[in-house]
Amino acid sequence: MSTKTARYSPEEILATHHRYLEQRKKIEAGALGWDALAEFFTDDATFVDPAWGRIDGKDNIVRFLRESMEGLEDWTFPMEWELVDGDTLVTGFQNRLPGRRADGSYYQAPGVSRIVYAGGGKFSFEQDLLNMVHVLELIKESGWMPKKKMNAPPRNPVRLCAWGLD
Repeated sequence: MSTKTARYSPEEILATHHRYLEQRKKIEAGALGWDALAEFFTDDATFVDPAWGRIDGKDNIVRFLRESMEGLEDWTFPMEWELVDGDTLVTGFQNRLPGRRADGSYYQAPGVSRIVYAGGGKFSFEQDLLNMVHVLELIKESGWMPKKKMNAPPRNPVRLCAWGLD
């Protein structure tokens, strides 16, 4: 049970997330760039990525989305579940590489996102959690290579995170 009083209804939070997912489908189909997701974040939002670290502010999130997703155009991120607790949305998804194993199974690693809703169709915080070692093992196992330039995460990213509960 949440220790904070919800300011927004679960229906509003889920409706915003479903619009976010529709936008992501367009991105995965190549119709938009990953930076199109930034419209779902407040100007002062924080995004925490397991490889790229903490990114503060919508303008920096735009840059992060462009840079971090370059070269991953053939990956998809199917959503598996979502739940709302107070103004927080928690989602489970897969990081799915292209191709399949001989047995038909996907090369994929599970991830979890913790997202704080700020009202007005915007999120103020997102933290993605996943096992990067698992992802690197899948890349090696699958033989995947980017089809074009891919950007490496920063050498020493900021990792400080207060869970977005402030």
